[in-house]
Amino acid sequence: MPLTTSRNLLTLLFTCVSLAVLALDDGATSAQIDDWPRNRRYCTGTATAMFESCRSQGEPDYWKAVAVCSNVDDDEEREDCFADIAEERREASRLCHAQMEARHALCDALGEDRYDPDFEPSQFDNDFNRLTLPNRYYPLAIGSRWMFVAPNEATTVEVLNKTKLVEGVTCIVVNDKVSVGGRIVEDTNDWIAQSREGDVYYCGEEVQDRETFAGDVPEEPELVSIDGSFKTGRDGDKPGILFRSAPVRGEVYRQEFSLGNAEDVAEVLSTTYAFGRDPELDRFVPKALADLLCPGDCVVTKEYTPLEPGVVERKYYAPRIGKFLEINPETGNVVRLAGCNVDSRCDVLP
Repeated sequence: MPLTTSRNLLTLLFTCVSLAVLALDDGATSAQIDDWPRNRRYCTGTATAMFESCRSQGEPDYWKAVAVCSNVDDDEEREDCFADIAEERREASRLCHAQMEARHALCDALGEDRYDPDFEPSQFDNDFNRLTLPNRYYPLAIGSRWMFVAPNEATTVEVLNKTKLVEGVTCIVVNDKVSVGGRIVEDTNDWIAQSREGDVYYCGEEVQDRETFAGDVPEEPELVSIDGSFKTGRDGDKPGILFRSAPVRGEVYRQEFSLGNAEDVAEVLSTTYAFGRDPELDRFVPKALADLLCPGDCVVTKEYTPLEPGVVERKYYAPRIGKFLEINPETGNVVRLAGCNVDSRCDVLP
C-alpha cells in the first residue's frame, strides 16, 4: 500500500475515533474539540471532517427515499425503487471518498496549516477608479466587458459601477451572464477585491441558475438554484485569490473557501506561454488566437475543485486583456474570447 494511502487511512481512523469519543462525551469542551487533530495536520483533519459531513448529509435523503419506496404498491416498481436508491447511496459514498482523496492531495500541495488568510481592509483599495497596482492579467476597470463563446453557449462578463462591502473590504461587483439559445441560464454577481499589492481576491458570489420548462405559458427562465453562492464572513466562508500580482510557476493556491460548496483551486502552469513551446499546453488552443495575444508572456493555470474530483480546466490569460481561453483537456471543450473593450487587439480577434 502506498505510504500516502496508509497515512490517509490512519489519519481518518484516528480522527473518526477522536470525534466519536468527543461526541459521546457530553462533558467535552470546546478546547478539546479545537485540539483535534492532535498531530496538528489541520488541512488533513479538515478533509476528514468534510468526509464525515459528506457521508452524514446523504443519510436523511436516503431514509426519506426508503419511506417513499415503501409506499409503492406495485411489487416490481417497489423493488426497482429500492434498487435505484441503493445504487444512488453507493454513488454518493464513492463521491465522498473521492472528494476526501482529492482534498488530501491538495493538502500535499498546500501544507497542513489552517486556512485563515489575512483580510484587513487597510490592505485593499477602496476606489476602483484609482487602483494602487492594477493586476495586468485581471483588469478591473469599471465598465470593462468581455464576451466569450462556446458550443451552444455565450457568456458576457462586465465590471459594474457598483461595489459591495464584505467584512469591511470594498469589493467591485462583476456580473457574469451565461446564455443558451439567447436565454439567460445563469446570472452571477462576483464580489472581487483588489489588494494594494496587486493580488485579486475573491470574496464571494451570488449565483442564480435558471431553467425553462416545456409547456409553460409564457415559457420564461425560472430560478431553480442558488447553489455555489457564498460570502466571506458567513458560515465560515473565507476569501481566496483569483489571480496573483506576480504568478509563480508551480504555485498552488485556493480561489474559494466555502467548504462543501465552493472550493476552487488554481495551479500556475506557465508564466511565459507562447504557442509552440509546450505541446501539452497547446492542445485545443486556437493557434491564431494564441499568436495574436501571446508573444511569450501569457499565464496558464490549471483550475479544479475537490468537489468534482478529476474535472480540470486550463485557463489562459493575456496581459491587459485577462482570461481569453478556457479548455477542458479531457473533453476538448473550448470557451474562447469573442470580444472585449479593454484592448485594441479585441477588435481583430480571429
